[in-house]
Amino acid sequence: MLIRMICPTCKKASPDPAVYRCPDCGEPFELEFEARFPIEKIRQRKANLWRYREAIPIEADKDIVSFEEGFTPLLKFDIKGYPIWVKQDHLFPSGSYKDRGASVLISYVRSMGIKSVVEDSSGNAGCSIAMYASAAGIECEVFVPQVTSPAKMEQARMLGARIRKIPGSRQETAQAVLEEANHAYYASHVYNPYFMQGTKTLAYEIVEQMDWKAPDRLILPVGNGTLLLGVYNGFKDLLRAEIIAEIPKLIGIQTESCNPLASAWEQKSVKPISVVLQPTVAEGIAIAQPVHGERILKVVKETGGYLLSVTEESILRNWREMAKKGFFMELTSATAFAGIERVLENEADAKGRTVSLITGHGLKSVGHF
Repeated sequence: MLIRMICPTCKKASPDPAVYRCPDCGEPFELEFEARFPIEKIRQRKANLWRYREAIPIEADKDIVSFEEGFTPLLKFDIKGYPIWVKQDHLFPSGSYKDRGASVLISYVRSMGIKSVVEDSSGNAGCSIAMYASAAGIECEVFVPQVTSPAKMEQARMLGARIRKIPGSRQETAQAVLEEANHAYYASHVYNPYFMQGTKTLAYEIVEQMDWKAPDRLILPVGNGTLLLGVYNGFKDLLRAEIIAEIPKLIGIQTESCNPLASAWEQKSVKPISVVLQPTVAEGIAIAQPVHGERILKVVKETGGYLLSVTEESILRNWREMAKKGFFMELTSATAFAGIERVLENEADAKGRTVSLITGHGLKSVGHF
């Protein structure tokens, strides 16, 4: 398997496999390799994300760190009279879709013989990295904003991570971890390209669960965009392999309390708009300066999608309504379901198959208020 880390701006290859972004321009590296899909072999394998082995850039099976995660249920039900398919990624081992990226990233870290990592997170990614690092025998320190949900911090601590609380915003937490990254490998779910090589498996699973056909649109909450961009990469792999005919329309949802991408979309800007972060229940996407902002805007436009903002009230209302339907999700996840209302307003004749995602379990939000 030929794997290269390339800077998307300079087009230079990484000088060191442990370097996660370009030393010249600072852009996060992207991976280049050929993803393959031997469908008959895939069908015979265990129902987890590693069934797509030939599409995941980990060279040796012995390095894989896995809890048999993935292939979560895709359930169809009605929202306001429209059929919606819901992917239940809150059923992952740590309670969040972030396990997709953590499994692949920590497998890569183990392949390099690295013994210590740091990560910054609003909660879910830290829990995932902590869990997989612990399984791999790798030390882990997680930097979190001081206001992070106590349930998430306790989960990461119990999974073996050292927790460092940072006063201030999510952005200030990201700045704080960069200094520590001079001494330990930065297992970043935002910068490290191997993380998105895990989140892309969401696209593979949806397509396989829909009889190897792509949905028409996918509605996702968006903060730093590791989910949206990972899914885009996955659909692009499937398109190149001629398994699907086109990439679905990608629709990103943000909260009005922190909407640099949705504001940019509304103002037809190719760069995120500077916003002042307001208090929000959707802590997982409270990113005022998204690292991949320009690329998110470009990808959404390429797929014929768009970005929307929803109110805090609508997030809380949908959180409660979805719980009454049997889905107990974290508040950030409810952002996508608040977004479905807006999408149906925008696309009154929303035909075809619409998929959304429960990104995290409701127990993640317990103790947040």
